[in-house]
Amino acid sequence: MDGQARLRKEAERRFFALLLLPPPFPASSARVSLREDPVLIRHFKGHKDAVTCVAFSPTTRALATSSLDRFLMIWNLKPNTKAFRFVGHLEGVTSVQFSPDGNLLASASQDRTARLWIPCIHGESTPLKGHTSAVRSVNFSYDSQFLATASNDKSVKVWSVYSQRLLFTLFQHTHWVRCAKYSPDGRLIVSCSDDKTVKIWDLRNKTCVDDIIDHEGFANYVDFSPDGTCIACAGSDHAVKIWDIRINKLLQQHRVHRAGVNCTSFHPSGNYLLTASSDSTVKILDLLGGRLLYTLHGHEGPVLSVAFSKGGETFVSGGVDAQVLFWKTNFDAFEYKKVLKNHMRKLHGDEPPHLLDIYPRSPHRHDAKPQSVEIDPSFDVTDMQTLDPPVIDITSPSVLLTKPSIPLVQPSMQQERVIMQQDGMNSQDMQQHSVLSSPRATRTSLEDGSKYIAHTMDEPVGISPVLTNALEHIVEQLDVLTLTVSILEQRLTLTEDKLKECLENQEKLLLSVRD
Repeated sequence: MDGQARLRKEAERRFFALLLLPPPFPASSARVSLREDPVLIRHFKGHKDAVTCVAFSPTTRALATSSLDRFLMIWNLKPNTKAFRFVGHLEGVTSVQFSPDGNLLASASQDRTARLWIPCIHGESTPLKGHTSAVRSVNFSYDSQFLATASNDKSVKVWSVYSQRLLFTLFQHTHWVRCAKYSPDGRLIVSCSDDKTVKIWDLRNKTCVDDIIDHEGFANYVDFSPDGTCIACAGSDHAVKIWDIRINKLLQQHRVHRAGVNCTSFHPSGNYLLTASSDSTVKILDLLGGRLLYTLHGHEGPVLSVAFSKGGETFVSGGVDAQVLFWKTNFDAFEYKKVLKNHMRKLHGDEPPHLLDIYPRSPHRHDAKPQSVEIDPSFDVTDMQTLDPPVIDITSPSVLLTKPSIPLVQPSMQQERVIMQQDGMNSQDMQQHSVLSSPRATRTSLEDGSKYIAHTMDEPVGISPVLTNALEHIVEQLDVLTLTVSILEQRLTLTEDKLKECLENQEKLLLSVRD
């Protein structure tokens, strides 16, 4: 009797409190976006077919995307700026990635090649030939010196970036290799295949040192955690699995999707994991708590790729609907415990009193709790009026020099003035200039800068090869001289600043002596 009386008294207290106070935060309002929830900022539309891969530049000022429409695109994340569509691959592009130093872009294609691009308005690129079937993925090493490619020819190949040479091939998979990724320290490569295995390769002796076999399905995508101790596998069996590669042990298994998982991305902190699925959703997993945090809607079809920015403040997703959605993380600015506290408050807010709360004899519907916070842009996004940027097509001129037999789209004979923002170039830029550049015109970066300059994209007509080579050599030397002068100006400025600082310190010293 005492127990029932106590329960009845507590129920009455809660009932009268509800009459006097504003209504509590209901679980059904999880769609209402609080400040720590992810929010869709804008979308980018420019591709004409499925977006297969998305990748941030290291500075997070630009975004690269690849598509089955055969094009790469670079989007400037500042408003009211142009987007650039790169022409060069003959078939669908399956993967794209910026080099960690930001000076190069790599792409993989169904045309059996990978390409190295200099992200500039002339789209200089060099094809890497060696695979005998479609190339599925590209991935740079941490120092930007090497590139790993995975292919349907059942192999993983490692290339030298600056010499564009094939260094060696990793053979052991017995089916298509869907993905290959470098470890953060560059000593290992992890690869996944339709043969239902995930292999860890030691690059020092070029051998497979570990073999993870999953009989329930194959991995569509695999990647290292930021600390390099774990890998995340996105499975065709609707599961995301986290493995500790030090002890070859399955740490977590998340079955939160209703279809195959196509891609994952670790938050830089290692606390969260983005997942993209063919069930048209993006989900955010809490890896420390081993639970699902958010379910994000917005794509109208399978989601093929997701990526966090370098700092984790934003992330992006791309899908079969040819859309690229740009999201703000928001919860990244909060402490981890505070995120979980607010998340639990939204999911498990106080419920209105129920008869069975007073007489708890059996479970009832109030015991059911939602599994994650649902975020749908049709409810949450307040400003989606940003217009799609104008798109400029850019054809790779180096392809025309190295492979004149390939019927690519030729540049127009009319002058096309392209107003862009210029970034400075360092010594690595100079090295890459001599390797990959076609120096017919001044290079301009596609990311933000301080100056605007106009460029003409004309092809030389009726000029002998000897004269063309001589002119190209002269232009190249002028580029080097320009860079040298720029470096000297920077050093002179630094010297002047130091001299001014010395004079100020000397003046202060004299004043202190007089006092």
